[in-house]
Amino acid sequence: MEYKKLDKDDIAYIKSIIPDEERILIGDFINEEYSHDELSGTSSYPDIVVKAKSTEEISEIMKYAYEHVIPVTPRGAGTGLVGSSVAMEHGIMIDTTLMNHVLELDEDNLTITVEPGVLLMELSAFVEEHDLFYPPDPGEKSATIGGNISTNAGGMRAVKYGVTRDYVRGLEVVLPNGEITEFGGKVVKNSSGYALKDLMIGSEGTLGFITKATLKLIPRPKMVISLLIPFPTLDHAINTVPLIVKSKTIPTAIEFMQREVIIDAEQYLGKAFPDKQSDAYLLLKFDGNSVEEIEKAYDSVAKLCLEQGALDVLISDTEEREDSIWKARGAFLEAIKGSTTYMDEVDMVVPRSSVNEMVTYLHSLQKECELRIKSFGHAGDGNLHAYMLKDDLSDEEWEKRMSKAMEMVYEKARKLGGQVSGEHGIGYAKKPYLRESLPEVNLILMNGIKKVFDPNNILNPHKIAQM
Repeated sequence: MEYKKLDKDDIAYIKSIIPDEERILIGDFINEEYSHDELSGTSSYPDIVVKAKSTEEISEIMKYAYEHVIPVTPRGAGTGLVGSSVAMEHGIMIDTTLMNHVLELDEDNLTITVEPGVLLMELSAFVEEHDLFYPPDPGEKSATIGGNISTNAGGMRAVKYGVTRDYVRGLEVVLPNGEITEFGGKVVKNSSGYALKDLMIGSEGTLGFITKATLKLIPRPKMVISLLIPFPTLDHAINTVPLIVKSKTIPTAIEFMQREVIIDAEQYLGKAFPDKQSDAYLLLKFDGNSVEEIEKAYDSVAKLCLEQGALDVLISDTEEREDSIWKARGAFLEAIKGSTTYMDEVDMVVPRSSVNEMVTYLHSLQKECELRIKSFGHAGDGNLHAYMLKDDLSDEEWEKRMSKAMEMVYEKARKLGGQVSGEHGIGYAKKPYLRESLPEVNLILMNGIKKVFDPNNILNPHKIAQM
């Protein structure tokens, strides 16, 4: 596809739409952070960055870009890991972080309507003040809601509550041609034609520009208690996960962690982890409306873990201990990142019954590929995160070993009935692995959908399945 290169007339038109000059960045005034996201090695500068404040501004820019075939890249907080918000064809980048307002809290229908630039941590704090709860809980709390919807983010609580898709009721969307429309609404059930709202969720800004979201809320659980369970080995810990999943009790979260990652987190945070007796742990969270309800829920799971060889069951029943455990877990990504010169991530998802086999395989790859690999993840929903560390390897050797390891990880995930991504999306960096993992007919359908929404291919080109 041949795109128009921005010239002075294009810039003049954009300036006529955006009244505040400080909301437009051009050339050397574009911060380096706009050239990449949080992790991926994908890098490309936009020609212009527009900090939008309204749906109407985005609509006008999209209309102009569509007519002149200028590429447009949506951008939130830039916390992605696969290059989804990188301007591969330069052009216009629209930053939505100033669209950060809560528009409505509807306590009668248990919904909240927000702009896409609202941060996850801000949304969570706001609804909790009203004794309500927004369950999706990805690790990066400074991500925007628009970004969460674009990647169908999951997180630690997915095992009990589901993922972002399960909480999106309605979306306001600017289509690539600039037209403003709405998908879904406040209704709980809807059988009115194709589920266009669900097409938008997880589409990584390739089909339309999300400018407003109506999200489902639930009553806030009154109490939360965590169990930190040390096991003699990682195998003992991971082999217990399928048994927990099969039990009648569903924890809010089931996470696995190892001593080597905990040490990284301790160094990063400057705080000691509350237990040092083991190299492998399961971290379980339970919520409910009374101590009795939660104790009943976790008692059988605690007994099951002890039967499987757990060394102890530590109950996190004080705010201080709860805080120290979950702060360490929340710091894993940044801590691992700080322990090496560079890293890349594999975000694969496998059936929950195969988590133990996949984790064991990840550890065996370290020796075979001569590469340090650290992993942790949401063991309860099968979404595992493996981080490949460059350390002191040369660029050439790193690329060779990392590519080999990634191919082997994704191949193993496919054999186990898994998929390339559980919550971080495909973006630009993981496209080759998606193509290997899906039947050709699926890729053709995806590209056909893209063509219907965006015949000029201007919205976030070169992402997901685009040929």
